[in-house]
Amino acid sequence: MTLRFSQDIKSLLQHLAEKPLTLGDVISETSERGFSLVIALLVLPFLIPTPPGLSTPLGTACLLMSGQMALGRRTPWLPKKIASLKFPNWFAQTLLKNLQRVTKVLEKISRPRFQKVAENPLTWRFNGICLTWLAILLMSPYPPATNPIPAVGMLLLAVATIESDGILMCLGYVATVLNTLFFGFAFYILYTGATYLLPNLFR
Repeated sequence: MTLRFSQDIKSLLQHLAEKPLTLGDVISETSERGFSLVIALLVLPFLIPTPPGLSTPLGTACLLMSGQMALGRRTPWLPKKIASLKFPNWFAQTLLKNLQRVTKVLEKISRPRFQKVAENPLTWRFNGICLTWLAILLMSPYPPATNPIPAVGMLLLAVATIESDGILMCLGYVATVLNTLFFGFAFYILYTGATYLLPNLFR
């Protein structure tokens, strides 16, 4: 079974062969699915080797998209400056081809399931809230080198939303809870370590 997600990526690769790709192009070609597809494109760099310093700009764009989902918007909106930002061809090609590899795995496990629940407007908003929270964790500088952890949860939720797959959404919710526990524990360790070390440093 071919995922809608996979078809969208194929369409974007064809577009890329003709002219440079922008986030605005992704949104205009994929309509409502543009929310999740843009988020998937933005989080993928955290799962493959990419230059450092991307977490803040990409995370901010993810926040903008997921925040709109949480508010119930069905048509994505981006400021003109961000929407017209052109991906370098080599970067877009790398992203889309890596997403194609991801979809080969996802096609084995994803299909429309529990569609009435998956397509409910409240589920849409809840997914937006989860994605917003994961985007905040993605942008967090502490603990270092942990960006791929929330990125996996975001990718699962993005694909599940496009495919109306209730079971994959549940996996995304589990990933959200695990991320919350992991980062909560990490921040607790950092906080307790700091409160113990700082007074001793100034003795």
